[in-house]
Amino acid sequence: STHRSAEKSHTYERHSMKFSNLFLLPIAVLSIHAAGVKGSGVGDLVFEDSFERSEPGPRWLIPIASFSVQDGRLLGHEEPQHGHGAVCRAPITFRSAVFEFSFRFTDGKSFNFVINDKNCKEVHAGHICRVSISPKLVRISDDREGAMRNDIFSLLRDPAKKVDRREVLRDRERLIPHALASHQWHTARIVLDGDTMSVSIDDKTIGMLKSPGISHPTKTDFGFTVLGHAIEFDDVRVWRTGEANSGSSELPESP
Repeated sequence: STHRSAEKSHTYERHSMKFSNLFLLPIAVLSIHAAGVKGSGVGDLVFEDSFERSEPGPRWLIPIASFSVQDGRLLGHEEPQHGHGAVCRAPITFRSAVFEFSFRFTDGKSFNFVINDKNCKEVHAGHICRVSISPKLVRISDDREGAMRNDIFSLLRDPAKKVDRREVLRDRERLIPHALASHQWHTARIVLDGDTMSVSIDDKTIGMLKSPGISHPTKTDFGFTVLGHAIEFDDVRVWRTGEANSGSSELPESP
């Protein structure tokens, strides 16, 4: 986007040059299985958005209207009267995929990168898995078999049952301390491969989680939930990977 600072432009170019070499990194570190690697690329590029327009447009569903496009960036800000973080989702079908996007904290507390199956009724709001990022912490979560599974969701919110959240969600989420500067652009790469999700930020491997819910066979959308005011996003790209990812992306045409 034309708004990028020299720092962000440099970061983006650096990631673009290195992305073709992603799968040369140790497979054990990034947890990318051979079945998901096709030729020299990551897979099929099925989504790309750099927000060079004045509004989010039809590519993004915004059930809680607290996202806008400003100066070539997607801006999310939580409105207290909504009682929920700002939400936007992009409809796209996949099973395994690689996601890349830039983000910048301004006044926002944290955001969730969320993957859903809108047709899955065994979990709250169709949530399958997520990566939660704050200036101090990265959390990788299996929602399908963890905090969003209907029975666990109810258990954790029942004031009559005092349960240890850490014990209930053992092996279903991973918390990784990681400092991120505010007012500075960062680039995240999230690799969803079978039952494993791995995260890197600014070319540094942060961590991974292997958990059965992540391998839920159908995902229908991905997106962001923002807590606080405000967090910016840009240069969102998605590559669908693996043999099980055939089918249309179900995306409207770019505006």
